[in-house]
Amino acid sequence: MQIGFDNQLYREMQSKKIRERIDMFGGKLYLEFGGKLFDDYHASRVLPGFLPNSKISMLLQMKDQTEIIIVINADDIEKNKVRGDLGITYDMDLLRLADAFTESGLTVSGVVITHWREQPAAYSYECKLKTLGLRVYRHYPIHGYPSDLQTVLSADGFGKNDYIETTKPLVVITAPGPGSGKMATCLSQLYQDHERGIDAGYAKFETFPIWNIPLNHPVNLAYEAATADLSDLNMIDPFHLEAYRQTVVNYNRDVEVFPVLKAMFERIYGKSTYLSPTDMGVNMAGKCITDDAVVRHASEQEIIRRYYEAACELRKGSGSEETVQKLDLLIKKAGISLSCRASVGAALKRAEETGKPATAMEMPDGQIISSKTSSLLHATSAVILDALKYLAGLPDELRLLPTNLLIPVNKLKTEYLGRNPLLHVYETLMILSIEAENNEAAQKAYSCIPQLRDLEMHSTVIVSSHDAQTLKNLGIRLTCEPQYPDNRLYHK
Repeated sequence: MQIGFDNQLYREMQSKKIRERIDMFGGKLYLEFGGKLFDDYHASRVLPGFLPNSKISMLLQMKDQTEIIIVINADDIEKNKVRGDLGITYDMDLLRLADAFTESGLTVSGVVITHWREQPAAYSYECKLKTLGLRVYRHYPIHGYPSDLQTVLSADGFGKNDYIETTKPLVVITAPGPGSGKMATCLSQLYQDHERGIDAGYAKFETFPIWNIPLNHPVNLAYEAATADLSDLNMIDPFHLEAYRQTVVNYNRDVEVFPVLKAMFERIYGKSTYLSPTDMGVNMAGKCITDDAVVRHASEQEIIRRYYEAACELRKGSGSEETVQKLDLLIKKAGISLSCRASVGAALKRAEETGKPATAMEMPDGQIISSKTSSLLHATSAVILDALKYLAGLPDELRLLPTNLLIPVNKLKTEYLGRNPLLHVYETLMILSIEAENNEAAQKAYSCIPQLRDLEMHSTVIVSSHDAQTLKNLGIRLTCEPQYPDNRLYHK
């Protein structure tokens, strides 16, 4: 993988910028942390060289000065809202995050449940958190928020929220997902700190869009692609342009709410330190791009992947036509096409030649490996074996898995378990691991499994949830044509 981003420079510049912002406000800063603190694979895909846990490792450089507040919306608890990337509910993800922060050496000072209206599920969850030893705070809906400043900045507004006790200079406000109430939590604290005579400030950490690269740079278009279902739009920050005569990029929600935030800061402090929504940010990612061509190519591939993901969700009945159309427009705006993804054409060609579902993978050297569904293996399983043979330098005609191992497994699946006889990826790799104990060639192939990470794969049909999860665990970047292997109405 070509590198286009200096991760070490990013950690150094980012921590320095945050320290400067803490000092600017007299030693205490509430930092609203958008996006993912852990496992930011979107950033690592569009900025090759960015490590998925870069942001948390940056905070660890400041762990003695940092404490964490995790925010969750009571309505999301009530609705059992699920994180699409992890497949777990927000309330479970909050516990996962709390564990991850604690195990990293960071202090979790408490949990804020926003939009508190005595919802039964939220109340039960609050009791659970307290039983687990976490401090819990309630924040309430405010009539007229955020525009009715008279109410918001009063005892009936922010003043009725529980005050969060904090002791460190940097208070990171994070959440399992968007819409949790991070910004309102920060602003509530600023108001209550001011009422108590405590000097504090606010800043925002959003990796995307990157403010100091062009509006239609593929990195920023890839952010729009990632949030296509949320209707986020990148735009020129008009407040920054007016204040500094400088063209920078922000996104619609921050631009829309900024006049209210500015007025709020002026009411609390007498003046606003910030003249634009971009002023509020501390993101230094744009200054750490070292190879623009590499980053552009990676981001274009991400836009295509997002299109296929949305098209498949629509085919499954859980997506929307509007999201697919928006992603189609982003592909055109980026000046690319689906054929720019090399594995797509190869998979479609193999399927046309064989009349079977097919899968193709792009190797690190650019070579394309393609395989079809056989009487024993799904196409995804077959292409994994062929890719491992290629990476291990083994001849293509070599049979890695002997028939005497495959046939009994097929029989078990059909006769005793009532399953499809074709082997899934995880089943194939398990058999390969067994064969590797006594077979040198299989051992060579098995040892190459880590090299599959970050490789591109395309399937001419929607793969099973089993295979999709296994490929994700392997770090393979999968896309699928939005169609099933057959014409049945029900697909498990």
